Amino acid sequence: MTLKYLSSEKDALLPVAAVPPASEADERANAKFESSLFYLCVATLLLLFGSLYYRNSLPPSSPFASTLQQLNAGMLSSLWAALPAPALLFVSAKFFVEPSKVTMVRYWIYLLYIVGVAVGALPTMALARPSPRWLTRSRAFTAQVRSYSAPGDGTIPASKKKYIPTSGTYPLGFKAGSAHVGVKPSNTRFDDLALIASDTPCAAAAVFTTNKFQAAPVTVSRDMLSKRKGDGIRAVVVNSGCANAVTGKGGIQDALRMGHETDKQFIEDSNGEDDGQGSRSIIMSTGVIGQRLPIDKIVAKLPDAYYRLGDTHEHWLGAAKAICTTDTFPKLVSKTFTLPSSQEEYHLAGMTKGAGMIHPNMATLLGIICTDAPVAAPLLQGALKEAITKSFNSISIDGDTSTNDTVAILANGAAGGQEITSSSSKDFEAFSATLTDFAIDLAKLVVRDGEGATKFVTIRVTNAKTYEEAKQVGNSIARSPLVKTALYGKDANWGRILCATGYAGVDSIIPEQTSVSFIPTDGSEELKLLVKGEPEQVDEERAAKILEAEDLEILVRLSEKYDAEATVWTCDFSHEYVTINGDYRT
Repeated sequence: MTLKYLSSEKDALLPVAAVPPASEADERANAKFESSLFYLCVATLLLLFGSLYYRNSLPPSSPFASTLQQLNAGMLSSLWAALPAPALLFVSAKFFVEPSKVTMVRYWIYLLYIVGVAVGALPTMALARPSPRWLTRSRAFTAQVRSYSAPGDGTIPASKKKYIPTSGTYPLGFKAGSAHVGVKPSNTRFDDLALIASDTPCAAAAVFTTNKFQAAPVTVSRDMLSKRKGDGIRAVVVNSGCANAVTGKGGIQDALRMGHETDKQFIEDSNGEDDGQGSRSIIMSTGVIGQRLPIDKIVAKLPDAYYRLGDTHEHWLGAAKAICTTDTFPKLVSKTFTLPSSQEEYHLAGMTKGAGMIHPNMATLLGIICTDAPVAAPLLQGALKEAITKSFNSISIDGDTSTNDTVAILANGAAGGQEITSSSSKDFEAFSATLTDFAIDLAKLVVRDGEGATKFVTIRVTNAKTYEEAKQVGNSIARSPLVKTALYGKDANWGRILCATGYAGVDSIIPEQTSVSFIPTDGSEELKLLVKGEPEQVDEERAAKILEAEDLEILVRLSEKYDAEATVWTCDFSHEYVTINGDYRT
């Protein structure tokens, strides 16, 4: 350390404490500042990559995940767009800046670059983000957590829990079970294999999709039921997470193996031998199209599902959860009924899954119905077809008919009584009516869980020439994106309803006799929008109040000449529908 001297007024030389040279102090300050800039640069990188990682860990339908996705996309886009200028400055800094300050200048260039990238991402977010109306519906959106697997108790929206039964009355001789396979790799927790089985062989019937690209389980199950004429069926086995659709010959082999391996759990029926008529199990699959089943994993877990079979409410509810994909809640219904000729009490139990790719042309989703009533197989097919026409074929969420749609019914007669063998008997009429009402209850649950749906809409079309024409008009309204978005926006735009009615392709519509109304769910008077072709002066305030409700009925009268009518159920379209289906495979 060196001593310096300061001159006093008396020109006396007084020693003072030694201080570091000014250049050393500057260097220390610069080094400290450079370190701060370095850590700030590292923090910005961690923030960018951390947000990418965090977004991938969120449920695809989370609004926060969508926001992060937009931010990440905007940043990555501007990252490359803004790169040339700072890169040039970064390299050339050493030629224009004194050597001691090159590092600090480069840090500043980097920080300004990152800030520029973030600012450049904002316009992308502004263009991509939903309208301000989203803010008023954020509660509904965040409630609809849809992960591609069975919904856990913690993810079921509070508004949907009222549709989940806490108990049930289930058909005698049937059991349900489930197991976790991990068909979809991201599903590490929830059961995705369901087995519904009868203690004894059953009569069975099924209705399948009319989509030309039919999934392997549809082809295999239809062929098996045809060969066995609906008799001797023992079980329904369902996997979620993979549709096994458009998978070629390999997919067919996987479906066949899935059925035969299920049969082996019931060794007393066939001793494990193939009688050439296919398995005794109906196979269903649901999930992503175009991917092969992890069949070895499924086969390995079939014994687990079998040993977990049980007849309690918890067993049935567990199986209903296992067949879910983007559903937010399991759909399970049970009821008791009687037949005119018997004192026995019979039971129906059914589960279904579906929230998107739902539109008529049978079946529109997966469904399994079981009964302990004694119904012959040929009659069972007729009763199911009639029930499907007025239930699952009368709902629409998005106008898309799936490749895997199947609804099956099994009847084992375990409750006793005389077998129903005549389609003209009172017992068959009573059973058919009961089954139709039951199927309607199941189908309505699908609409209530429509992807992104905030409203349950009943469309009743009356005064049509035939039931088919009334239903055709109802379907036209139900699949209109303009009608569905107007309902979501609480806009009483009845012109869109009338437009969809007009292009439905029904010749017997009489425009000057057509009327359109909203029917409130609180029992108050209908709100007339169009009366005999003449527009009404609409009370917009009352219309908005009606549209605030979760449930809404649209009534369309086509004429004053005819009396046929039909009912179709649908939901609205929201931003959430786009979010869910935009991220479906991820």
